[in-house]
Amino acid sequence: MMHNWFTCKIRYEKIAENGMTKKVTEPYLVDALSFTEAESRITEEITPLIGGEFTVAGVARANYSEIFPSDEADADRWYKCKLWFLTLDEKTGFEKRTATNILVQAADLRDAVRKLDEGMQDSLADYVIASVSETAIMDIYPYTADPDVKPEFENTAIR
Repeated sequence: MMHNWFTCKIRYEKIAENGMTKKVTEPYLVDALSFTEAESRITEEITPLIGGEFTVAGVARANYSEIFPSDEADADRWYKCKLWFLTLDEKTGFEKRTATNILVQAADLRDAVRKLDEGMQDSLADYVIASVSETAIMDIYPYTADPDVKPEFENTAIR
């Protein structure tokens, strides 16, 4: 299944530990088909979580080819991992590098590298980890279809 990831920034007033209110902007990742759907989905997902008013401060495409989530309780951070896939150009004999970004949920930097390697173990391609950096992403919302919704067009054979 092909995913179209969008970073949605939510701006709202958050109550700090000292009791003061502070305006914050938090990024979330949403799987959607368009900017409009991404804004609609993040509004739907965030409304029950934030008690007061909020605004969608921005929606932008996110360039992630894969996401490796984790069920572990201490894996509460998201790490952007830049990989270079290595291929050999048969004509020139030079090594070609193709960059891709993968998002990994982990507890810390070492855990992110370990989970990235675990997620990539079935890959047949050679790769090098170019960088791993912590992101500010609070949560992700992948697309899930309702089980009651039927496809608009049934699979029919063309005669």
